[in-house]
Amino acid sequence: MGATKTFRHGQILRLVSDAQIGSQEDLRRKLAAEKLRVTQATLSRDLQELRLVKTQSGYRATPAAAQEIAPLPQLTRVLTEFLRDIRPAVNMLVLKTPPSGAQPLAAAIDGAKFSEVAGTIAGDDTVLIITPSKKSREALQKKIEALIK
Repeated sequence: MGATKTFRHGQILRLVSDAQIGSQEDLRRKLAAEKLRVTQATLSRDLQELRLVKTQSGYRATPAAAQEIAPLPQLTRVLTEFLRDIRPAVNMLVLKTPPSGAQPLAAAIDGAKFSEVAGTIAGDDTVLIITPSKKSREALQKKIEALIK
């Protein structure tokens, strides 16, 4: 599978945040298991570009890299500012916003790292939140509604 650099970087970040990976070879094997084949040289460049460093507990982002990431807007503020309507649909929530409000709302929801969220998709005025089940959708809906009361 050919993968873009951006996708590969995302997979590397996911892998190092999910598990202790102590060497480039371990990381290369994990990527290969996901059908992402990379050379040692490419992986070395990726680690440098992502500003990951090897620690006793595996690869981690450097403090400087963590500070460069812009903080996401506080979820409660963004919900108050942009959320117009919540529409449940089996295992999904459809959030309606004014035009151009969906992207910041989706980013804030992603940043909140709700365990119920499998993924979000944002258009111009609509955010689709996908959850694994109807039960998890109901729990997420209650959490969101509690934040805006």
